Amino acid sequence: MSPWLTVVGIGEDGFKGLGRNARHALLRATRIIGGQRQLDLLPVCIRGERQVWPSPFSLEPVLARRGEPVCVLASGDPMFYGVGASLARQVPAAELLIVPAPSSVSLAAARLGWPLQEVVTLSVVARPLAALNMHLASGVRLLVLSNDGRSPAAIASLLAESGFGPSRLSVFEHLGGADERRIDGLAADWQQASVADLNLVAIDCVASCATPRLSRLAGLPDSAFKHDGQLTKRDVRAITLARLAPVPGELLWDVGAGSGSIGIEWMRAHPSCRALAIEADEGRQGLIEHNRDALGVPGLQLVRGKAPEALRGLEAPDAIFIGGGVTRDGVLETCWQQLRPGGRLVANAVTLQSEMTLMNWRAQHGGELTRVHVAQAQPLGEFDTWRQALPITLLDVVKPQ
Repeated sequence: MSPWLTVVGIGEDGFKGLGRNARHALLRATRIIGGQRQLDLLPVCIRGERQVWPSPFSLEPVLARRGEPVCVLASGDPMFYGVGASLARQVPAAELLIVPAPSSVSLAAARLGWPLQEVVTLSVVARPLAALNMHLASGVRLLVLSNDGRSPAAIASLLAESGFGPSRLSVFEHLGGADERRIDGLAADWQQASVADLNLVAIDCVASCATPRLSRLAGLPDSAFKHDGQLTKRDVRAITLARLAPVPGELLWDVGAGSGSIGIEWMRAHPSCRALAIEADEGRQGLIEHNRDALGVPGLQLVRGKAPEALRGLEAPDAIFIGGGVTRDGVLETCWQQLRPGGRLVANAVTLQSEMTLMNWRAQHGGELTRVHVAQAQPLGEFDTWRQALPITLLDVVKPQ
């Protein structure tokens, strides 16, 4: 079957900026669907019936006309945070033709002289602004699609609050069009409360001297988290995450999440990693919500409740960490039952009772037991000595395929 649906990327320069294939598709189409701004860029010679996307947004107007010559208009590259990606999940590739225009990030990179392969591209269109926090580090360059005209000021405020006030911002309005404009400034000194709704923010990240270095590798400093003492400490956390082995796209259950440190670091390993933090204590739930935003993973899902009851009905995970409650009836059994085949279960124990539980579990299901001893040098009078933290017993087991 030849393509009945064509998705045309159109820039601020309108119809005159389109190539031959895009123009021919628009001339042949009996119906053209898009946002009002894109539809207004078409000349009168385009005879197809024009239809604005419904509110709330739905693909149904397109899918209902399967087999007819239909065009969808999108801004720039339809496959870059655009409707083309959504349609590609619903329409077979043989029935779909996508004709992209230069994306706003391509145009911005060209204006700035930034090699696009060295830039992190993000979107805050209907997405939490806090997700930017995960990518902040001196020397990193970001291109951010704005949600509206207030986004640049909100981004500048977030940068200043996160210790990146010296970062250089360039805001591009109406890229590629006659009204294109560029506004430059520092995040700490940003004065533009509002700009044109159609804008992109370029950020050349620079940390202030006092800003802590927060690596994307496992083992963030304990001070990076707000906690009430219920926290998997830095060295043990790094060892635990090495055994959990985050892989892009996988889901973790962080059971008895405490301050959420394991789930948060799991998600920081890759933007597509997902995590559920299961926590019954209301105070710790608030800590998890704070930590996930401050460390750039607002997508971490908080499950308010106590295991094993709170685990029922959740999406089956690829990995599970149990940081507390291993002695509670049904916790290990429920986790093991819900874990996907080939998934990893890692549990930490401090008390003799929880250690015995892990030993008995290993006798039935296999796996490895590791005891971790961590000591830190601390003053003793005029000298220094080693202060031993409580030893941690760690169970690491893979569920058979």
